Amino acid sequence: MAKSYRVVLADDHILVRHGLRLILEEKPNLEIAGEAGDGLELLSILKKVAPDLIILDVSMPHLRGIEAIPEIRHIKPEIKVLILTMHNEEEYLYQAISAGADGYLLKEDAEKELFSAIESIQGGKIYISPGLADQSMQNWARLRRGEDDSHVSESLTVRQREILKLIAEGKSNKEIGDLLFISVRTVERHRANMMSKLNIRKTAELVQYALRKHYI
Repeated sequence: MAKSYRVVLADDHILVRHGLRLILEEKPNLEIAGEAGDGLELLSILKKVAPDLIILDVSMPHLRGIEAIPEIRHIKPEIKVLILTMHNEEEYLYQAISAGADGYLLKEDAEKELFSAIESIQGGKIYISPGLADQSMQNWARLRRGEDDSHVSESLTVRQREILKLIAEGKSNKEIGDLLFISVRTVERHRANMMSKLNIRKTAELVQYALRKHYI
């Protein structure tokens, strides 16, 4: 008999967890090992059970999904993480993947794509919802076709590089200010100067740039 693949569901909406459970229970080799309604409850569960996969929402109380990923890795590095979210913005995608997520599935795609996502992750691959993956690849291709920006990267100040790294890690302006002991207004000014210098208009593109330049 094949070993069960143990899954923990982490979403602050009970109905979402119930729906996921119904879908997953269609597969005899998938076992629901636990459910959590917020990030801190999830970390508590992981001290008691050892799942193979966590299906994790981005927006949860007490500890957001993306912020929970490093904590999950600290407790049990081998656990796979599939982000399941309504956020279809690339900024969230890049923050999740850079934080260590193994997959990013939009809730609107869950009914059709959930098993494909799990199978991809089981096989050691990164899974991204099809529409979002296509959009992301087009943006990467556009950046690759662009002018070499190594000289621009070198023109960033040390402080700007610090802020860029923290932005790519998903930190807010206030969190960055607290970490670097500077005001939010100063963070905003550095952020605006960076985006102008790099000819970037969206935060998602800024995160892409940081990933491409190995700032994280």
